[in-house]
Amino acid sequence: MDSVLRLHARKGQRALLITTAAVPLAGWTVHAVALHRRLAAAKRDPLTGLLRRDAYTARARQVLRRHGDDTAVVLVDQDHFKDINDTHGHAAGDRVLVATAQRLTAWAGSRGVVGRLGGDEFALAVRIGQARRRLRLDQLTAALAQPVDIGDGRLVDVAVSIGAATPDRIGTTDLEVLQRAADAAMYDGKHTGRAVLADRSHATVPSVNGRRAGRPGTASLGAAA
Repeated sequence: MDSVLRLHARKGQRALLITTAAVPLAGWTVHAVALHRRLAAAKRDPLTGLLRRDAYTARARQVLRRHGDDTAVVLVDQDHFKDINDTHGHAAGDRVLVATAQRLTAWAGSRGVVGRLGGDEFALAVRIGQARRRLRLDQLTAALAQPVDIGDGRLVDVAVSIGAATPDRIGTTDLEVLQRAADAAMYDGKHTGRAVLADRSHATVPSVNGRRAGRPGTASLGAAA
């Protein structure tokens, strides 16, 4: 009888040791999962849910490698965004940014990549065949021009400027060059209500922090909003 009791005691001790060891292990697992989620979330903008600049850049380069000349790199800039904040408040401005992000995501589709570069600036890398470029860009322009509900049934008119660049027109699949060309094209179309498709001359426009410094023979449009 004593031997049976001793056997059960030893089993109980081993179980206690295993359980005690498992508690910090389980705690660490929960911590590791939470940490992973925070790191994953850090790749996305907390307001819009879009990819941040670095994450967007990595994904956009993948799209370019996969689809080459059939890739369109698109830059979008919200026009008069400061006026919306000043007139209706920052909460209204946030709603406009969220609505814009949703419309961009819907337009890009599941195979496109959309990022928020900062403030009211967005970037996309999307597969679009040459025959459909103009149609698709016009569809994007129309979608982004729809008024946005800023709460309590109030609608605010919005406008954007859009520039796009493709490898076959620019002569490279380098994302940085394509974005510079798209940026210059976007400023050529500022306040026109029409997306501009870049050519090779747009890729030579110098820029500062992604903003154009002016094209030969034209005044700088970098301060336009």
